[in-house]
Amino acid sequence: DGSQVMGRYSFIYVLEDGEWKISHHHSSVMPEAVLPTPITKDEVRDLFQLWNGALATLDSSQVAARYSKEAVLLPTVSDLPRTNSDLITDYFDNFLLKQPQGEILSGDIIIGNNWAQDTGVYEFTMGIDGSKVKGRYSFVYVFEDGEWKISHH
Repeated sequence: DGSQVMGRYSFIYVLEDGEWKISHHHSSVMPEAVLPTPITKDEVRDLFQLWNGALATLDSSQVAARYSKEAVLLPTVSDLPRTNSDLITDYFDNFLLKQPQGEILSGDIIIGNNWAQDTGVYEFTMGIDGSKVKGRYSFVYVFEDGEWKISHH
């Protein structure tokens, strides 16, 4: 099927009758090796737009679906770390009542092997009353089950 895997190998050679020969060989797939899924800085920034679009639905379950299975949300307006889907949904049940829409004002992106980080300053406009809230943000994304998800925010 054209799949690629990374593997580790070892060879032990011995000089036998004037020739180098393989005395022992071992190879195996590296279980910890995951081939990277490429992503560009523009695509990382677009992940924010997916999250912001989920906010626009005013449906907390759609927002929570943008988070990875083991995500951690440290909300701006709550002292309670949200460490599972139910707690993340609960936070957005309340936050979405304000009808927030975010805009990134400035940010820096770092890309790793199946993870990306976007940190900076964003501003929310609350649709319910037009008020604006500026704050620092950090999103760490991971590639999970064929999709980029928020692992930390």
